[in-house]
Amino acid sequence: MTGPVALAIHGGAGRRSKADYAPERAFLADLAQRLWQALASGQGAIDVVTDGATALEACGLFMAGRGARPGSTGLYELDAAVMDGLTRRAGAVAALQGFESPIAAARLVMERTPHVLMAGAGAAALAEAEGLAQIADEAVWFNGAFIPEAEDAGHGTVGCVALDGEGRLAAATSTAGTQGKLWGRVGDSPLIGAGTWADDQVAVSCTGLGEAFIRCAASAQIAMRLRFGRQALDGACGAVLDEVAALGGRGGLIALDRQGRIAALFNAQFMAFAAAGPDGAVRAEA
Repeated sequence: MTGPVALAIHGGAGRRSKADYAPERAFLADLAQRLWQALASGQGAIDVVTDGATALEACGLFMAGRGARPGSTGLYELDAAVMDGLTRRAGAVAALQGFESPIAAARLVMERTPHVLMAGAGAAALAEAEGLAQIADEAVWFNGAFIPEAEDAGHGTVGCVALDGEGRLAAATSTAGTQGKLWGRVGDSPLIGAGTWADDQVAVSCTGLGEAFIRCAASAQIAMRLRFGRQALDGACGAVLDEVAALGGRGGLIALDRQGRIAALFNAQFMAFAAAGPDGAVRAEA
């Protein structure tokens, strides 16, 4: 390891739908510690964010992967994106059905195709051809249940940003979108520059009302505020969340710069997240 390492993960922002988030907080803290140790041992940022998002999908505690809730037609349509800040290579899938890990499918798009975003049946065909784990029985596999009071269900998008010892940044985001969404709806998570971004300056993963984040190019705007506006990380993130709020959106984001500074901001009632800076100390909230 030649430089500082740091990371942040989130499990979504929104209204509290239950009183006790102790299991989520404990899971996030443990995962953040394990991911930080991987970075400290020399693992690259792009692999760490992929592993982090995969673990968040698999745990079933958040509205992504196994914890997904269905849309208005009862379908589970999942979105994900991953981006390598050093090369600006990125991969994403939207409206993916039938596979356990959308983030694994997004990584395939980045590494096995010349494309950035693949959707629906085309994304599923690639995932099947590459042997990704498929869901045999959705009723058995998914942990999430439709909650009639959708406004109180919160948003359970998951994400991870990381800085490795070589100074490389990466970001990953995965979601089932807002519960009860219209068939075919795609939010900000798989859109590079909206819900997910990484370059040589900053890595960002967003969560909340995706339409508002899309309309202000949230994650890319943070990067441009740092690059061209010379703004501090917290200030850039706060200004973008103000724009999200002005468009009627609620949510949050995690961001990490190349010095290992971490921002975890939200304008919703709460955001589940954990972070570990260069000193390795883990902070977790939910």
